Amino acid sequence: MASAFLCAELGIVPTVRHADYIGAWLSVLREDSKAIFRAASQASKAADYLLALLPQDEGNASEEGEAQA
Repeated sequence: MASAFLCAELGIVPTVRHADYIGAWLSVLREDSKAIFRAASQASKAADYLLALLPQDEGNASEEGEAQA
């Protein structure tokens, strides 16, 4: 799920083996109907963490440098 969140945020078109992915989730959900919510929450936090590691926008960095000069 985190990869789906990251791809959406970064504009990347993912290639996913949908049948395998959905089959795995069906198996998990048969065991625990709330697993999807926990997984989505953790995936969102992981994606946010990784996105925060991206460098700041170059335009913002040069504006900050000009403001300090």
